[in-house]
Amino acid sequence: MTVNEQKLSILEDTIGIKFKNRDLLRQAFIHRSYLNENREKGLEHNERMEFLGDAVLELAVTEHLFEHYQKPEGVLTSWRSAIVRGRSLSDEAKKLKIDELLLTSRGEARNVGKAKDLLLANAFEALIGAIYIEHGYKKAFWFIERFLIYKLLSVIENGENIDPKGRFQELAQDKFSITPTYFVLEESGPDHNKEFVVSANLGDKEISRGNGSSKQSAQIAAAKAALMIFDQIKF
Repeated sequence: MTVNEQKLSILEDTIGIKFKNRDLLRQAFIHRSYLNENREKGLEHNERMEFLGDAVLELAVTEHLFEHYQKPEGVLTSWRSAIVRGRSLSDEAKKLKIDELLLTSRGEARNVGKAKDLLLANAFEALIGAIYIEHGYKKAFWFIERFLIYKLLSVIENGENIDPKGRFQELAQDKFSITPTYFVLEESGPDHNKEFVVSANLGDKEISRGNGSSKQSAQIAAAKAALMIFDQIKF
């Protein structure tokens, strides 16, 4: 089994970038676990390419922010983090149907949720690495602007760069001199697809609840909910 050639061609058409070195493009979608089960001659996994792509991605986003926004370092850093975080990359990978190209072991192929998103985010970075190797920084920058930096307007307008837990803690300490605490109220589902319900509390008072596929994501959801009603909180 190898990466589907027809789907590779569709990807090239979608991103508007053609590869002369098809092996380079194929490698971007070969996970290490696949090679543990398939000893095909000449195949390499994508980890080194992912490492390169990660560096190119951070530089490109940093350059764009530096050139276009006169903001303090902390603000620019938070905007960059919102764009290059794993969930952002995996969302774009799904739009490009990279999940249909990725070769993994049978065990990894059964992953869902956060574990699957991590595989897709890494493959997206590996694709950036492949573009950089074949076409250089200018083309990689163009790709990153088209498929990631376009999100910046939404990040700014919707405050997606703000850490909800940090903001809730800051407001709660300032107004009530209380540090928020979080409690798992419910936990359901199999190990590979958990669902958590978490409460955000100030002292003994439950302020809000949030759901998520991990305790951390449920806490963030609960903090977001608390921020929405913060002005109504009374003691």
